[in-house]
Amino acid sequence: MKQSTRIQLSVMMFLNFFIWGGWFVTMGTYLGQQLGASGTETGIAYGTQSWGAIIAPFIIGLIADRFFAAQKILGVLHLVGAALMWYISIAPGFGQFFPALLVYMICYMPTLALVNAISFRQMGNPEKEFPSIRVLGTIGWIVANLIIGWLAWEKNGTLELTFKMTAIASLGLGIFSFMLPNTPPPKAGQTVSIGDIVGLDALSMLKSPSYLVFFLASVAICIPLAFYYSFANPFLNELGVEAAASKQSLGQVSEVLFMLLMPVIFVRWGVKKMLLVGMGAWILRYILFAYGDNDSGYWMLLLGILLHGICYDFFFVTGQIYTDKFAGEKYKSAAQGLITLATYGIGMLIGYSISGVVADMYKTGENAHNWFNIWMVPAGIAAAVLLVFAFMFKDNKSNG
Repeated sequence: MKQSTRIQLSVMMFLNFFIWGGWFVTMGTYLGQQLGASGTETGIAYGTQSWGAIIAPFIIGLIADRFFAAQKILGVLHLVGAALMWYISIAPGFGQFFPALLVYMICYMPTLALVNAISFRQMGNPEKEFPSIRVLGTIGWIVANLIIGWLAWEKNGTLELTFKMTAIASLGLGIFSFMLPNTPPPKAGQTVSIGDIVGLDALSMLKSPSYLVFFLASVAICIPLAFYYSFANPFLNELGVEAAASKQSLGQVSEVLFMLLMPVIFVRWGVKKMLLVGMGAWILRYILFAYGDNDSGYWMLLLGILLHGICYDFFFVTGQIYTDKFAGEKYKSAAQGLITLATYGIGMLIGYSISGVVADMYKTGENAHNWFNIWMVPAGIAAAVLLVFAFMFKDNKSNG
């Protein structure tokens, strides 16, 4: 791959995740403090990610793979996204904010697959070349949150600026996308079924008791995951943690570190131990949040954030690897589509809905909550999933 192409792909990846991280982490705080939204409304707002994940495969499968070059669709989606983000930044209430956000996420979520597709098509050896480019996406997410902390937008109550920052970045990436290497549709002229798009061909994998247990556990563990994404930032800001979004970016640093360590650990531990440690990390994280504070318990908050690498990598990345090996050549693509739809779509949607209701249940005043009770709910859910998984999942080596 040419150096100029590598630079282009790196910029694309950086901006694509800068755009997501630039508003997603702090949206819960913005909704609660500046728009006066309830916890339930906050959960519904975060649930737009799941609706985007559910609809995204249809945009990719029915449009990008058959009719238009990937970089052109990426450009159009980000240009539309820029206009929507700017409107979101000035929306006067949740009634105006939510519909625009829903449309935005339907536009944004397909870009996650598009940037990967554009990258892979330009690479001679994706296994070696892709990680060094993909890591720029994580760095983009980190930089966005460092900017939010550095400019004190949380402290000053000016988080609407996160959406304006995102709009400007989205406009830039939208224009830049048309300059990316051409990535023509790979299935032009072919007939694609709904089953192909959502991975229904891989449903036969659920006949295996072990994979069925893994599949259901993957959906269930997304419930505690949704609590973190929805309410970690409001929680930290409510406790008075300085530059909370910047502190949360330590979770992405941890994610990169454990991603690099995973190949070594995977060989020694195997699938089941990796998945159990990932689930256990969720339990520990929420217990730390429940007992932590901005004084003597500050270390608990930081450790809870730093556990993100284990929480995410050990369960979700390990699960993707396990699914890939279990599926075999015949169902590889369909299996990944199915597990993504189940987790980021169905599982997270359930989780966001529950997290909002729980947050409202333990609200004690304006911008005040009983966080101990709130965090013990996802800790309990994660513990239940871990116990069921530990007893029922069998790591059948013959299936990978």
